[in-house]
Amino acid sequence: MSAVRTVRTTDYHTAGEPFRIVDLTDGAGSGVPPAPGDTVAERCATAIGTGGSGTAPRPSALDDVRRLLVQEPRGHAGMYGGFVVPPDDDGAHFGVLFWHKDGYSTACGHGTMALGAWAVDTGRVPAPHDGDVQVRIDVPSGRVAATVHRDGGRTTGVTFRNVPARVAARKVPVATSLGLAEADIAHAGACYASVAARDLGLEVTRAALPGLVRAGREIRAALAAHPATWHPDGPLLSGVYGVVLYEELPDTPFGPHQRNVTVFADGQTDRSPCGSGTSARLALLARDGRLGEGQDLLHESVTGTVFTGRILDGGITEVTGTAYRTGEHTFTVDPYDALGAGFLL
Repeated sequence: MSAVRTVRTTDYHTAGEPFRIVDLTDGAGSGVPPAPGDTVAERCATAIGTGGSGTAPRPSALDDVRRLLVQEPRGHAGMYGGFVVPPDDDGAHFGVLFWHKDGYSTACGHGTMALGAWAVDTGRVPAPHDGDVQVRIDVPSGRVAATVHRDGGRTTGVTFRNVPARVAARKVPVATSLGLAEADIAHAGACYASVAARDLGLEVTRAALPGLVRAGREIRAALAAHPATWHPDGPLLSGVYGVVLYEELPDTPFGPHQRNVTVFADGQTDRSPCGSGTSARLALLARDGRLGEGQDLLHESVTGTVFTGRILDGGITEVTGTAYRTGEHTFTVDPYDALGAGFLL
């Protein structure tokens, strides 16, 4: 970290979930290393680092910047963000490497929404005073899009269109300290396991968060070797990324209504309804015949914020929410600071 002196970021939140943007294509700060690779997926693998046979991955120099921005005192255990990098080709406006306190993710719906708003708000992608504009973004799982909605010169919402979602397994038994549950596994840019909270004697409330997080961590660990979590495109997209613990609410006139908390990485909780997790829920609801053409899923988070999702032909999902800028920052590293890159509690 000694080579890094300053890092500039722009921060957003999408339905309460933070997203810290570092633009590596525009000189994010003195000493910030590049992300080598010919594609976004390659750049992500480089950022994660590689190890020799039988050894653990060696973090890259760029990963020092991730840790600097997610760890205290500059970040916190719930921080999320992304490095903006060149796209795979001219078909996209830019690429992004998503990260959190424990590493990297291959998909992020709330981050895609924030990036769409950021691209329009900064003028990187020209937008009309009134109407919609699509921002195309390459992510490690493929090409996604954020349609930014404008009214009166203001960004009023963003619709995230994900890579195709598919159901991989249903009713997989999983043992937890709260009892036996059944998990539904779906891939939606990342792999998600869905479990009904009531099967574990839980409700999706703030008061129940400690139990929900514990259950999420246990379910993720229990499914680590399950074959349904494997993605045909390789290990980068394989393995349970998040556990969606959900509860049913009364249907609306437009379709199903659910509340969830998504536990991802090593016990991190999504403050939003989780964009890619919502895509996974949409695929499962469609498979059950509960979500048809012209219907929407009203998807609430544990904080009370809402995404609206729908499924299109070919397993394509769309999720709509709001994203707002929360600040711009120039973070510095004092070479004499004993805490250096920071810490996590």
